[in-house]
Amino acid sequence: MQVATPRMSIQPALHSEARFTRVFEDLMRDGYVILPEAISHLKSRLICAEVAPHLAATPKCVGDFYGWKTTRVGGLLNKAPSTQDLVLHPAVLAIARAALAPSCDCIQLNLTQAIRVHPQERAQAPHRDEEMWPHEPKLRPWLINVMWPLTAFTEENGATRLWPGSHTDVLDRSIDPARSIPAEMQPGDALVFLGALTHGAGENRSNAPRDGIIVSYCLGWLKQYENQFLAYPPAIARSFPEPLQRLIGYQMHRPNLGGWEGRDPICALEDRQFLPGPHIDALTPDIARQLKAHYGEDA
Repeated sequence: MQVATPRMSIQPALHSEARFTRVFEDLMRDGYVILPEAISHLKSRLICAEVAPHLAATPKCVGDFYGWKTTRVGGLLNKAPSTQDLVLHPAVLAIARAALAPSCDCIQLNLTQAIRVHPQERAQAPHRDEEMWPHEPKLRPWLINVMWPLTAFTEENGATRLWPGSHTDVLDRSIDPARSIPAEMQPGDALVFLGALTHGAGENRSNAPRDGIIVSYCLGWLKQYENQFLAYPPAIARSFPEPLQRLIGYQMHRPNLGGWEGRDPICALEDRQFLPGPHIDALTPDIARQLKAHYGEDA
C-alpha cells in the first residue's frame, strides 16, 4: 500500500471555517495532520531553553515502553511556564474540542511531557495511547495528541512514526514498518494526531538527541494519564489563568462529576476562605429538563 507523506498545506491560524473543516476532515480520515509554524521560532526557542535544564537533570527512563535511552519530564506548566501557550493554543484547542466534545461535557488536559530521544535509542514499539483506557470499542475519539518539536524531527534522528489510517483498524504490534511514515517537522510546527492512531518514536541513528513536547487532551470524564492535582496542587494552580485551571481538572463535568463538597472545584483556588455550603446540582440541560418533567414542573 502506498502511503502519502504528511501534508503541509494548511496555515496555523485556521482563520476560516472552510480551512478548519479541511484540517479536521484530514485528521479524522488519516488520523493525523501537521500544522506548520503553529508557534513562532522565538517562542519555540524560549520553551526549549526552559525545558533544557529539566531534561539534563532527569535520568533516562526505565522500561521497554518509555525507552532505555529516552528521558521524559512531566508537569511542565510550572517547570517551563511558556508551555502554557502550547496547552492553550487556540487552533489546537478548537481541534481537540471538535473531536472530543461529542462524547463529553468538557475536555481536560491529559498530559504535558518533554521527551528527549538520545542517540542509539531503538524504535519504539507501535502502540496507541488510548490503550491506557482498556475499553473497546471506541466509536469516537477519546484522546487528541499534539507533538511539538523542539529540535528538527527527521527520519534519521527518530521522528515520530505514524501509520496513517490505522486508527480504524485493530491494533497490531507486528504491523509492517514499511507502512509507516516519519513526521518530519521543524520547531514551531505541530503534529496533531488521534489517540487511536498507531505510532511510535523512531530510531535515533544520529549523533544528537531529538527533543519534543507532547501535549494531550482527553474526555473530561476519564482518568488522566498524568495526575494533574499532584502536578499542580492549589498552591501552584492559583497562579494559572482560569481557562488553564479548568483544563487541568479544576472544573465540574456535568452531571455532578468531579465536584468538591458539592461545588465546582474551581472554588478551591479562590482567595477567600472556603465555607461549608449546600451541594449544588451541575446537570446537563437534557437531564435538567427530564427531572423537571418527572416532577411535573415546567422546564
